[in-house]
Amino acid sequence: MTALEGHRTYDAVIVGGGHNGLVAAAYLARAGRSVLVLERLDRTGGAAVSTRPFAGVDARLSRYSYLVSLLPKKIVRDLGLDFRVRTRTVSSYTPVERDGRPTGLLVGGGERRTREAFARLTGSAGEYEAWQRFYGMTGRVAERVFPTLTEPLPSRDELRRRVDDDEAWQVLFEEPIGVAIEDRFRDDLVRGVVLTDALIGTFADAHEPSLAQNRCFLYHVIGGGTGAWDVPVGGMGALTDALAAAARHAGAVVATGHEAVRIDTDGRTAEVAYRTPDGEGTVTARHVLVNASPQALAELTDDVPPAPAEGAQLKVNMLLKRLPRLKDRSVDPREAFAGTFHIGEGYADLATAHAQAAAGELPSAPPSEIYCHSLTDPTILGPDLVQQGYQTLTLFGLHTPARLFDRDNDAVREELLKSTLAQLDTHLAEPLADCLATDADGRPCIEAKTPLDLERDLRLPGGNIFHRELSWPYTQEDTGRWGVETRHPNVLLCGAGAVRGGGVSGVPGHNAAMAVLEGEGA
Repeated sequence: MTALEGHRTYDAVIVGGGHNGLVAAAYLARAGRSVLVLERLDRTGGAAVSTRPFAGVDARLSRYSYLVSLLPKKIVRDLGLDFRVRTRTVSSYTPVERDGRPTGLLVGGGERRTREAFARLTGSAGEYEAWQRFYGMTGRVAERVFPTLTEPLPSRDELRRRVDDDEAWQVLFEEPIGVAIEDRFRDDLVRGVVLTDALIGTFADAHEPSLAQNRCFLYHVIGGGTGAWDVPVGGMGALTDALAAAARHAGAVVATGHEAVRIDTDGRTAEVAYRTPDGEGTVTARHVLVNASPQALAELTDDVPPAPAEGAQLKVNMLLKRLPRLKDRSVDPREAFAGTFHIGEGYADLATAHAQAAAGELPSAPPSEIYCHSLTDPTILGPDLVQQGYQTLTLFGLHTPARLFDRDNDAVREELLKSTLAQLDTHLAEPLADCLATDADGRPCIEAKTPLDLERDLRLPGGNIFHRELSWPYTQEDTGRWGVETRHPNVLLCGAGAVRGGGVSGVPGHNAAMAVLEGEGA
């Protein structure tokens, strides 16, 4: 839209048009507040967008964020969003070589089939029974903790009473997750599959004393009260498009190409300065909600910024002419890639990769996991591509902290991508390169993003996908009632860096809107 004219006043100005900012805008506008969203880019959505990254190819990929678990159905219902997700038919497949032959662990396709897969891999029923007990425990925690994310923050004791399970509390909240994994499981591959949920975007060892890995694990197993991770129909951009439409329909003004550069506040009224390609301007507001990182908030308010939390992932998007054949012929590639395809993620493999990266070296066998969204939602591909059997692949690499790319981001990215794909090839009956599609210019349809790329493209401090280390979902020092409060009474943090932020959830946006409305007695 064109630059805002003059100096206007709003009930709320929201800095940043990512999904959390749009959630807050829609709630406040529906409650009758005048709302302005300032977004520096020419589009809304932040990291939750769908794009066509390959020239001349009709494939609309979730370029950054890619799966949905933490988005409460309450938000979808409250805002009347035209948005759906689809459940993946398979949870995961993890290939491995045992006794000189290719095999693997397929989790999904029904209880009997999963039980048989565990027995075939491990030689007994014990690991599957331990798996059932462990995830039965996390499932009960999910049912009790997930609903609290859209309520005022409970105290630690209140949340513990809500969990009402001393063993689960000890495993998830008190001791390193590695202790529980090693106590409950014997097979290295099974242990590794369990641990991966503690390491998504989190550079930590299974026994890290800070329990950063536990917090990551917790958020990966409580989503929706079940821990399921679903595919957004139409790609992740379908969510943010629906949110932008809901906000506008409720009366919010969404100004793209408007970058907020300063917030001045006396605690009652705030003035927000912004710039556009055509000039500068200011608006005033009773409340300002910042859908950006804690570092960006500090810069806007001239406060001391917190130290950035280091990102630690490699994100790769690919388009294939066909799915590759597997060395393990007991499983259909359409099933193996339908869930989470784990590569180099045995328990010992993950420990080795972490130790190498902590020593400043690229992992010799980079661990990663792959998702084929088009198997679950073919609508992200043009009809011609679907007819020809094309498929998408999204790869998420672990234990690649931003520090490894400081010396030469482009060169290290290329080296890491090559070795990561080589790890995948060890489990394939044909090279992945033979399956890659090409774009209109004849180039392979593959792109990779390091933490430094995300810092540059999305302004994620340190390239951390959660904006900062994930927090426990209970009150701590200075967290405030909703976990969105700052030292400025009328400035709230509604981005992923808020307490209970991280992932595509809309929770910080919802909670910031509730804090505003509650404070006004509405």
